[in-house]
Amino acid sequence: MKNKFWAVLLVAGTLVYTGCGGNSGDAPTDTPTSGKVKISVDESFKPIIETQVSTFEGIYKRAEVTAEYKPEGDVIKDILNDSIRVIVLSRELTPEENKVIEQKKRIPRVTKIAIDAVAIIVNRSNPDSLLTLEELKTIFSGKTKSWKQLNKESKLKDITIVFDNNNSGTARYVKDSLIADHKLPSNTFAAESHKALIDYVEKNENALGVIGVNWISDFDDSTVVGFQNRIKVVGISAEPLPRTTESYYQPYQAYIAQGTYPLRRYLYIISTEGRAGLGTGFASYVAGDKGQRIILKSGLVPATMPVRVIGLQ
Repeated sequence: MKNKFWAVLLVAGTLVYTGCGGNSGDAPTDTPTSGKVKISVDESFKPIIETQVSTFEGIYKRAEVTAEYKPEGDVIKDILNDSIRVIVLSRELTPEENKVIEQKKRIPRVTKIAIDAVAIIVNRSNPDSLLTLEELKTIFSGKTKSWKQLNKESKLKDITIVFDNNNSGTARYVKDSLIADHKLPSNTFAAESHKALIDYVEKNENALGVIGVNWISDFDDSTVVGFQNRIKVVGISAEPLPRTTESYYQPYQAYIAQGTYPLRRYLYIISTEGRAGLGTGFASYVAGDKGQRIILKSGLVPATMPVRVIGLQ
């Protein structure tokens, strides 16, 4: 009787513990190829990550990856407060951010998945579609505020700089890379989305837009082709005084890979899972051969370039 009593008590205690959120109920059930996971993604990379998620789920039928697209600042907040453990963005974590995560007993694992670029776009009626890197710096620092300062014959008026979001990765990239004091001028505005940014540039001849290149690089995507037909992509030269138009480069894949297009940046997946869960499996897939081929097709540069071997007789 005593043995039966303790057996019943043990089962009852286990059920109560599990129902109250004990380890049995909290234990992760996902694997690298099955289960559910939420990831937080810099919205600048929505087109490429949507494709990666769709293809991954098509291969692994029991996997459900929910991507939440946000400004870069919000993505960082997600991983710092431990609400999401897999993020995609265009920079590595700072030492201070790493310290916050390590205090939570987690180790960030960084996987470089692509070389990306920032594109400069203007209205199709704008004749000034070639700019030097120095000219861009003067625009973003506020020293150049009118198109006439760049071209005396221009009939355009004051420049309006437009980002997708003031808290986005593209805005942060421009501030960190092109502006000495990291402050954008007063003629800068946020469109609140990439589609709204393209709409604004299409309708305003004085606009100069800043956008992640993956929104306009996949020519097999009808939406991207539609965007390209509505705006003009600026060619940029790293030379202060270019002698010919051949010194200017648009953000085509080859020029990004060669480093001749100057506004390049890297794309990373950062995970703090600490185990082989679905987030880790997704990161491995994107960094693997199939995921890298998707990046190649999108117009970005894969971090590990897929190669095709041709036999010669």
